[in-house]
Amino acid sequence: MLSGIKSIMEINNKKRILVLNYEFPPLGGGGGIAAKKLAVGFIKLGYEVDYVTTRFSGLKELEVVDGINVHRIKVLGRKELPTASMLSLISFPFLAYKKSSELCKKYKYNFINTHFTVPTGPLGVWISQKFKIKNILSIHGGDIYDPSKNNSPHRKWYFRKVVNWVLNNSDFIVAQSSNTKDNTKKYYKCHKEIDIIPLPYEVVNFKKISRKELGLKDDKKYLIGAGRLVKRKGFEYLIKSLKLLNENVECLIIGDGPEKENLQQLAVDLGLKQRVNLLGYLSEEEKKFQYLAAADIFVLSSLHEGFGIVLQEAMQVGLPIIATNIGGQVDFIKDGENGFLVNVKDEESIADSVKKILSSNALINEFSKNNLKKVNEFNLINVSNKYLKLK
Repeated sequence: MLSGIKSIMEINNKKRILVLNYEFPPLGGGGGIAAKKLAVGFIKLGYEVDYVTTRFSGLKELEVVDGINVHRIKVLGRKELPTASMLSLISFPFLAYKKSSELCKKYKYNFINTHFTVPTGPLGVWISQKFKIKNILSIHGGDIYDPSKNNSPHRKWYFRKVVNWVLNNSDFIVAQSSNTKDNTKKYYKCHKEIDIIPLPYEVVNFKKISRKELGLKDDKKYLIGAGRLVKRKGFEYLIKSLKLLNENVECLIIGDGPEKENLQQLAVDLGLKQRVNLLGYLSEEEKKFQYLAAADIFVLSSLHEGFGIVLQEAMQVGLPIIATNIGGQVDFIKDGENGFLVNVKDEESIADSVKKILSSNALINEFSKNNLKKVNEFNLINVSNKYLKLK
């Protein structure tokens, strides 16, 4: 009897955080990766973390990943791993409610960290209000209205009404960039203060290998991009920029997605087939960093972006960066200091920036040095501590 009471007391005395997020690797994109890293940061600061997320065929219902207690919930209408359906998004907060409630009855949480206004936002508010636990809402950019997204569901009045309700019923709101904060304030009647805390980053250890081992040539200059092969990533403009550059400049793109065939065809149509290498999704993280380290310039050609995690990865290996002048990257890429900012949908701007960088070793060295320094601002422990100071 006494041992049972002692066990309950030990459970309740542990510092503990409940993370709610539709995404967790391998499901989802950058938001899931960022949330996972933040959870690891909490663990390193002495907290236990329970993470409620989506389940998919082949994934365990409960497992410990990097110290995180991952609880996966099966949703409706998810047919394949890379792509979420509207039904799967809508069903998640309702189907995850039971498990989240069970956890709150079992454990005493210091706070809840909910990621994305939708689909997870309503779940965070419901659980927070039911169990009287403070809720920190992390918004990632893609979960609020952005006028540049023509097909965004956030153009629907009812979608924006839900988001508005989530924003005003969360205890704290964190945006990862000034752009996300500004859009939230501009397009919603949000009465809460919004703190800007960048996405956390943990340096990845990898073995650097030669270009030859990667099938690359020493006499070539390589532009590299990474991300889901979807329209909003703007990879077509990266490919088009090659037409304006010397033939010794080639392009590497890491990632997979529905635009793969269109990008391959674009390269053929432009006579660039031999200069464009779509590497696909690299399941081994080390291989991704080996390609980044072997490249000359990182290009983020997105049409809109909350905050590109790939920028942090490019910074880690000291790559000069060219990025579009929209979204979260404008907070972290200072034009002429650690890279160049270019216009959206503008292959000429990309090509001009590439020429400037490749023609100056001094500029390459300066951008590289500044990015190696910049990446430390996203230190996992520093970012996680900023969250803890909110409560």
